[in-house]
Amino acid sequence: MKIYMVGGAVRDRVLGLPVRDRDYVVVGTTVEMMQLLGFQPVGKDFPVFLHPETKEEYALARTERKTGPGYKGFAFHASPDVTLEEDLERRDLTMNAMALSRDGELVDPFGGQEDLHNRIFRHVSPAFAEDPVRILRLARFAARFPDFTIAPETMDLMKKMVQSGEVDALVPERIWQELSQGLMENRPSRMITVMRECGALERIFPEINALWGVPQPEQYHPEIDSGVHTMMALDYSAKAGYPLPVRFAVLLHDLGKGTTPRHQWPHHRAHEMRGAPLALDVCRRLRVSNMYRDIAVMTTREHGNIRRSRELSPQHAVMLLERCDAFRRPERFMNVIYATECDLRGRLGKESIELPQLEYWQLVLDAASSVDTAAVAQSMGGEMDQIRRMLHMKRVEAVSDAVVAAYIIPEARKETGETGKAPLSMPQPAHPVSAQATHTTH
Repeated sequence: MKIYMVGGAVRDRVLGLPVRDRDYVVVGTTVEMMQLLGFQPVGKDFPVFLHPETKEEYALARTERKTGPGYKGFAFHASPDVTLEEDLERRDLTMNAMALSRDGELVDPFGGQEDLHNRIFRHVSPAFAEDPVRILRLARFAARFPDFTIAPETMDLMKKMVQSGEVDALVPERIWQELSQGLMENRPSRMITVMRECGALERIFPEINALWGVPQPEQYHPEIDSGVHTMMALDYSAKAGYPLPVRFAVLLHDLGKGTTPRHQWPHHRAHEMRGAPLALDVCRRLRVSNMYRDIAVMTTREHGNIRRSRELSPQHAVMLLERCDAFRRPERFMNVIYATECDLRGRLGKESIELPQLEYWQLVLDAASSVDTAAVAQSMGGEMDQIRRMLHMKRVEAVSDAVVAAYIIPEARKETGETGKAPLSMPQPAHPVSAQATHTTH
């Protein structure tokens, strides 16, 4: 019986990185012997055990054989005669197919150490093509190690997997599992671009894939291409350290631009309203939680209005807050604001621009939330429609007062002098703003 550390723990140790999780493979033993030693069985498809003290995972060395489509179509064989090399050969990439013995000996039968040194992702064997999840895993590793390149033969194999339809067997849970991890890496855009390069993005996320090649007005988007902009915004969300719901919303925020008729290019009027149903479709397809769904759909629908904050009247600002249920869920609404920030700063040369919208929407939310809901309800005698109308009116008044105090009066004083007098007026929309849609042209 021999025990080896395997997988990511060995890879990260060779790279000099902190080791996150340690996994072990056990060679030359049986299920019965592992249980006699106190290991707790947890594996359903093949023998995996938890160490009685450390609770780290120990798996019996095994081989696998393809029996059907998708990542579940495998038969596994684990027995004392399966060698360490046979176990390593079934793994995805050479950098993950190394083992470390108890005495510190590195076992590297497929050149993983050299590929790490050369910063190359390379598949271990043709068996890579049997599991479509490996495309997503490699793309996720590309987001974690952005300076690595993909071996040409590995990229060719991934393209063949897409063309053969193997990637179509991926189930929503596994797609979301890999995507959610990839979005939390330092360069999440690389996961998306690797999927696009091999053709998987078009099959899994056609709505996102449609953004490339769609132009935007250069004065607002110096990077021009809608797909490039989305990737820049996504990487900004990672640089800012925003959580997964924000990053996911940023990924979907401009889906509507992929549906703009060509004769309207480079403008994208009402793309927010066209994009919201697409974002909802993606969320349903991935079966994401309600929180992720709501933030993504709200961001897609409202980011144009949020950007145009000072052009909105207090009434329209309050209507936006009401649509987003911001009074009951202020933290969720602020995530929508952060996702919009990523949209605005995820543009060529715009990463450090001033964003008065952030301060403005916090001011508006605080002012509208200061209205005493209970007092209004009591004064209206319990009639729900009247309570809602009065609450809306009171919130508009509170926002109007706050905006006057914070912006209108200081601006008037700058123009006329401290003691000068000037008529005060509330900012009005440059053009009519729908309660449901923005008519942003870019």
